[in-house]
Amino acid sequence: MSKVTRREFIRNVASSAAVAGLISTHALELNANPLGLPIGCQTWPVRTMIARDFPGTIKQLAAAGFQTIELCSPVGYSDSGFAGLSKYSGAALRRVLTDAGVECNSSHFGIRELRKDQGASIAWAKDVGLTQMLVPSLEGPQNPTLDDVKRIADEYNKMGEKAAKAGIQQGLHNEGFELTTVKGQRTYDLLFKLLDPKLVKFQFQVSNIAAGFDVAEYFTKYPGRFISMHVQGWSTTARKEMAVGQDSLDWKKIFTAAKIGGIKNYFVEMDLDLMKASVPYLRQLHV
Repeated sequence: MSKVTRREFIRNVASSAAVAGLISTHALELNANPLGLPIGCQTWPVRTMIARDFPGTIKQLAAAGFQTIELCSPVGYSDSGFAGLSKYSGAALRRVLTDAGVECNSSHFGIRELRKDQGASIAWAKDVGLTQMLVPSLEGPQNPTLDDVKRIADEYNKMGEKAAKAGIQQGLHNEGFELTTVKGQRTYDLLFKLLDPKLVKFQFQVSNIAAGFDVAEYFTKYPGRFISMHVQGWSTTARKEMAVGQDSLDWKKIFTAAKIGGIKNYFVEMDLDLMKASVPYLRQLHV
């Protein structure tokens, strides 16, 4: 064994400390995101880019700081830029994501797609490695009766049961039909009563605050019923989307309530420039 001089020893210790400091700082940065979850984004806003170059688009999202993405089904969203995903096998699609350094466990599926052949959609989800299947809306009538809501909820409960048997969590976003009312009651609230908590979780669209739907209020009103949310910065004065952290929403309050709601992941969903501008704030937000 060769001798180490005192000067070399001190230099080595200092070097090791610096490396340890860098590792520690990096670990803190990774864990500094709200809820300790990776920063995610929905791919809908970049659908035209995905139609042209899926691998390149995913690499661009990763470079912007997104660590996980939510896809849209190539069947249910074939007319929106996602048809090209069908050319990839599940293994090939996962390889594209892995090579870019991102993960994917969630995707949106059209309710009509599931009504036509839920089995095929589940098979694709399993092939890709998804654990969550979301639908944007149950697409009921715009002036529903209570019977309409009960019938549609019963149908979705059965879909949730079929997905659960395959090891996948079925979830519901809130657009269109979910924002309607039945005799003064919000259809959305009725669905919380009618959908089985074990079979169906909810995904909240934060921008629906523009329609009077307060995200923190819903997370605390229905604890454990949510699985994810779509994040949009929103200016209550200008009434438009803005980068998260540059808007007027209390994100610390929202993410604190998200713990109660049961949120497992979240996806920023806005114009690409706004999504990119949201990453620095989300990186430093502590709750």
